Amino acid sequence: MQKTSSRLLALLSLLQTHRDWSGDDLAERLSVTARTVRRDIDRLRELGYPIHTAKGPAGGYRLSAGTRLPPLLFDDGQAVALALALHTAAADPAIGEDATRALATLRQVMPPRLRHRIDALQVTAVRPAGTHTPATAEPHLLLALSEIIRAREELRFDYRGPAGAGTHGTDGDGTQRRRAEPHRLLTWRGHWYLLAWDPDRCDWRTFRADRISAIRTPNGPRFTPRPLPGDDASAFLTGRFRGTDGTTTDWPCRGEAVLHLPAHAVAPFAPDAVVEALGPHRCRLVLGSWSWTGLAAALGRFDAEIDHVGPPQLTAAFARLAERCGRAARAATGSA
Repeated sequence: MQKTSSRLLALLSLLQTHRDWSGDDLAERLSVTARTVRRDIDRLRELGYPIHTAKGPAGGYRLSAGTRLPPLLFDDGQAVALALALHTAAADPAIGEDATRALATLRQVMPPRLRHRIDALQVTAVRPAGTHTPATAEPHLLLALSEIIRAREELRFDYRGPAGAGTHGTDGDGTQRRRAEPHRLLTWRGHWYLLAWDPDRCDWRTFRADRISAIRTPNGPRFTPRPLPGDDASAFLTGRFRGTDGTTTDWPCRGEAVLHLPAHAVAPFAPDAVVEALGPHRCRLVLGSWSWTGLAAALGRFDAEIDHVGPPQLTAAFARLAERCGRAARAATGSA
């Protein structure tokens, strides 16, 4: 019985690779006869695994999707990776409870050697000081949006803008009635976003999923998806958040300056920049921003002497920023 059980697990592991297996190939891999393979396939079917048989001279088997979730088989690496993912997901307010229960279920069936490794792992999600817990979209909303994207149907919904951002045509709480041709769901810095074409504004838009409510049914008419600029949803979203039209991930403004600081002191605080060491106490920093003034302010936050600034737009932004800071300092001194 033990030998049969081990063979069934080995057979299931092969079938889970999502490819067609001939009976002869399986028999060779398991060192059994084709008749034994057929009997083991029947045993797995009795356990609830939907195994499809392909007709033909050689025949074949494939593990298909079923109507219920049968027992699953993971190797050691998969089990540890899944436990790590569930540890991380447990900090998510939307799915944390389900993730915790799933982790407890997984731990219960783990062999002792893996359970000890997981129990030794302590993961705590730490947010930067002064930040709030990001709003998360409910799983049922993400599933509903995914179904509408797959059906290629126009989405009609209510959309709530940022707090205090009510505009003309919105309800008192800043909620607007919108329609869009949904293209893709993406995540960016802890938030889910819906990337969609807005027919009323004739442009691509990104909608925070947690601000979408009251999806109206039935859905709107079916549509033919239009090509996304650049044909890369991730690059498009990155570009939009950097202030471009989405066809490039480059910052609209890019400049450089020499800081009177060693490169090792600057690099940890400039993850999206190029830092070049110019000696023990100086480095060149090349970085981008959505505006020249923003770029000047980003360089100023290092609290060090700055020279060799370029291009001219950045030099002019430094001058404007210096004037504003000077006026603020004089106003504060005068009122003291």
